[in-house]
Amino acid sequence: MRAQNSATSAGTIAVAESPSQEPHAAAPAERSASRRGTLLASLGVVAFSLTFPSTVWGLESFGPWSLVAVRSVLAAVIAGGFLLALRVPPPERRHWGSLLVVAGGVVVGFPLLTTLALRTSTTSHAAVVVGLLPLTTAAFAAVRTGRRPSRTFWAAALAGAAVVLGFTLGQSGGALSTGDLYLFGALLVCAAGYTEGGRLARLMPGWQVIGWALVMCLPLAAIGAVFALMAEPVRPSVQGFAGLLWVAAGSTFFGLYVWYRGMAAIGIARASQLQLAQPLLTLVWSVLLLAEPLSPAAPVAAVAVLVCIAVTQRANA
Repeated sequence: MRAQNSATSAGTIAVAESPSQEPHAAAPAERSASRRGTLLASLGVVAFSLTFPSTVWGLESFGPWSLVAVRSVLAAVIAGGFLLALRVPPPERRHWGSLLVVAGGVVVGFPLLTTLALRTSTTSHAAVVVGLLPLTTAAFAAVRTGRRPSRTFWAAALAGAAVVLGFTLGQSGGALSTGDLYLFGALLVCAAGYTEGGRLARLMPGWQVIGWALVMCLPLAAIGAVFALMAEPVRPSVQGFAGLLWVAAGSTFFGLYVWYRGMAAIGIARASQLQLAQPLLTLVWSVLLLAEPLSPAAPVAAVAVLVCIAVTQRANA
């Protein structure tokens, strides 16, 4: 504490001696933090965009319940290893409730509901939930944090969501699949988890937020994995195990780690709008990995979405 107080005093003295340099030094630092936050959140979006195709691969070898349970166990083991290696102290009791919301939303709820939906829905149709996720997350954040994004922000966000929704529904012929209830449920729980996780990421490192949320789920996930593996047959395949590995290490751990760090730097609402690009990225991966056809309208929709993202990033969020 003495060292921290001394450092604080020294910093105060330095600022007092050269007040004219503070605004010039602060602005570049803020811009650098904003660019870094945007980059991290964007990496999270790329990782998330591979989740649906990887889940389809994973379903080749596992049933939906065993796939979700085993991915949670693997991700929790990875996260727990990092927490132990770095000797990170347990979170304060006052954060446990928020961590449970994160765990229930992004560790259990979203993976389970989308996996169940992907048994009957194509990845293109399932991408609808991701197209609506930024708006839902921004709405949750406005209620939870009390912040109110500008009208320009909301207009661009609505326009981007409309483009994504119209494009993905057009790809599926406008028909609703039997998995739609799962998808809309996943939308709600994930938005709640993103919002609470983004708030916690301002109080502790983002990787610790998802790390502790995963560890909290480990006992339940381990028990669920045992029962699910006994009930659902495993059909070993290279793609099946590759899909499991990615959704566990790539989407669940790495993706959420960089995502929460990005949200802490640039804000929940602004970070959530970067996900407008996620459905289109998912469609690209669907073509490359699943051989699904891609509509000629995709480049046009991609440009429109990127324009909306640029507007939301410049708006006062």
